Amino acid sequence: MNRSPDYQGIVSDRDILITVITNIIGVLTLTSPRVVAEVTNSSDGWITVLLGGIIASLCGWFIAKIASSFPNQSFLTYTSYLLSKPVAIVMTLIFSLQFFMTTVFYVRELAALSHQYLFDHTPQEIISLTFLFVVIYAVSGSQAGIFRLNVLFFPILVVGLFLVIFLPIGLIDWEGFLPLFQTDFEGYLKGTYFSVVNMLGFAIVFFYIGLVKNPRNTPKMTAYGVLVTMGFNLVIYLVCVGVFGNTTMRNMFFPTFDLSRTVEIPGGFFERFDAFLFLFWTIIFFTTATMALDVTVMTLRMVFRNFKKINAVIMLSPIIYFTSMVPKSYLDVVSFNRLLGHFTIIYFLLVTILLGIAFKIKGGNSSE
Repeated sequence: MNRSPDYQGIVSDRDILITVITNIIGVLTLTSPRVVAEVTNSSDGWITVLLGGIIASLCGWFIAKIASSFPNQSFLTYTSYLLSKPVAIVMTLIFSLQFFMTTVFYVRELAALSHQYLFDHTPQEIISLTFLFVVIYAVSGSQAGIFRLNVLFFPILVVGLFLVIFLPIGLIDWEGFLPLFQTDFEGYLKGTYFSVVNMLGFAIVFFYIGLVKNPRNTPKMTAYGVLVTMGFNLVIYLVCVGVFGNTTMRNMFFPTFDLSRTVEIPGGFFERFDAFLFLFWTIIFFTTATMALDVTVMTLRMVFRNFKKINAVIMLSPIIYFTSMVPKSYLDVVSFNRLLGHFTIIYFLLVTILLGIAFKIKGGNSSE
């Protein structure tokens, strides 16, 4: 097997677990309770979050199982073996476009959140540009450094999620969870679909598994990462429903962030606790945007091998910035996110099915 110099086993299974969790939680945790509430009634959305998490964990395990059969090989390499090189190149370039648009969304979403809650007098163009500069700096370094950042920020992420979940518990109206099972079959189906879309961050395993020295346990770690995230999303949804109610939550852009605005710390120690938690959400935006841009660059360099990393980052950066400024209002951003989600899940399922069939036929005995 011929190993590329970019695939030298620089991360562990634990790093993959943490990376999957941080990438799935991402920005969509802020909006997923609203998306689920829009298609379900009462508190029935918990069923769709649970089903979506189970489906996503199985998908994550399956794609990691395929990729782990080709240790230390890039997505383009093992896909070329399974499906032919022209097909692999087209698939890789489409993934590059998809992660590029995901980066655009993260940059624009952070600007919208910051402008709405904290920097209402600061132009969103300035917020986006500042945030993008930090992401560019992170991606310009080594991929090992990106994984170390994920590990470094992971305790902050966990503490922040626990604060978001447990501090508003005293405000929950427990009667708001009743009555149960008020949603029709179509509502459950749509809610499960949106829940799976919100957890598609595990797709990065397609690309980062090539960096794992011994990926034998990576499929299991990927599934664990999805299930842990599903647990957080489930509890966050229930707390949002208990505090705001289903009807109110449908009309909130960022219900998860609004949870922090309902909390008052006794003694006035924190007068603006939501500002404190905004730091936590900014870190999440940063890690997910960094990984999205890194995968964009990685997939481009798989196809164009002589394309230097720093040149790719410099070329993509202004395009990302100007594209992020195209949506004129937050409703445009929401529409863009939904279109991106539909495209992502359809394309992901298509790639997974094709690779699964080819893997069943050829197996994991690449000659590369």
